[in-house]
Amino acid sequence: MANIQALTYPIIDDREALGEFADALADHAPSIERNMSKLSREPANRVVVADIFRTLHNIKGDAALCKVQIAGLIAHPIESLLTRLRSGEVRYTPLLGEVILLAVDRLELAIEALVAGKSVAHLKLASLVEGLEQMSLASQADLDPAATQLIKSVTGFQPQSTLSASIGKLPVQGAPKNGMTPDLLFFQSLALQFETRSPLFKGRTERIHQLALDTNRAAGSPVDATQLEAAVYLHDVGMMFLPEDVWLNAGSWSDEKRRILQSHPGFGAGLLDRMSGWKGAAEMVRQHHEMLDGAGYPGKLKGDEICPGAKILAIVDAFEAVMLKHSTRGHNRSILRAIAEVNACNNQFAPEWIEPFNSVVRRMVE
Repeated sequence: MANIQALTYPIIDDREALGEFADALADHAPSIERNMSKLSREPANRVVVADIFRTLHNIKGDAALCKVQIAGLIAHPIESLLTRLRSGEVRYTPLLGEVILLAVDRLELAIEALVAGKSVAHLKLASLVEGLEQMSLASQADLDPAATQLIKSVTGFQPQSTLSASIGKLPVQGAPKNGMTPDLLFFQSLALQFETRSPLFKGRTERIHQLALDTNRAAGSPVDATQLEAAVYLHDVGMMFLPEDVWLNAGSWSDEKRRILQSHPGFGAGLLDRMSGWKGAAEMVRQHHEMLDGAGYPGKLKGDEICPGAKILAIVDAFEAVMLKHSTRGHNRSILRAIAEVNACNNQFAPEWIEPFNSVVRRMVE
């Protein structure tokens, strides 16, 4: 039986130990994801299962050592599942793999929230652990139905393995669209130049463009579509004016590098400010890293101080960032896990835009 109190309102007595556990988890989680990718291709590979089990066991041990009870509560039923998988008592299925990855994602989100002093009540960790415990006792025939129920209860979405989903099926940027103004063509060319800075960014511009404009349409088009399109193209162009070791950094940032990184919206917004007719887009670009609770940057704006277009950009940009994170860890890009992570970011995104965004993604994958 899941410890609902400890999973919903955990008590952290030693914040320094929590930080140490967070650092260890940051090393372990990518290893699990890489090995899960390998296991999805070689489902009978017992060596890979043993490697995943060993890493999970290390996470559980670190949690006990650092007295992070919530991490142990999540890790224990995953370890039980892996024990059955390692012994051959149950066989690997895509749904089983998806559940393990989702559980590791939720563990990461929970620890990130605790380190930041935020609540984890919205992460549905009790439902996750209860579902994992049920799966750890289920027969092979009941394993996938239990996995489906767990995924739906935690994320609100159907499992990805039951869909024909891949973010890679979104169209990539092709020839310029008919009717684009010279300004928009120029903005688009800058965005495509930014894409060339990393092979991981290929197709990024059009993915964000499609998601942003479709989300706006799903909500009844309250944001000027032309201004939003300009903002999509220029929201991250300022990154090109920063040292590459800042914005291509996959690890943690120093305070100085974080300060430098947070200057990037000003470059794109500044360019738009200096061109006639793009004040709305400039506002969106400047504000797209603001958060509802005032924890964003650069202006520490809250709630309705943030313009609607920036709220759309914040969601679709975060979605793309999560997809990128999973792809750099060696696992296929998972729309389900990315959208589940975005939906779990409490107080970061405007609730009035989350449902239109969700509806767009549902249509995209279904």
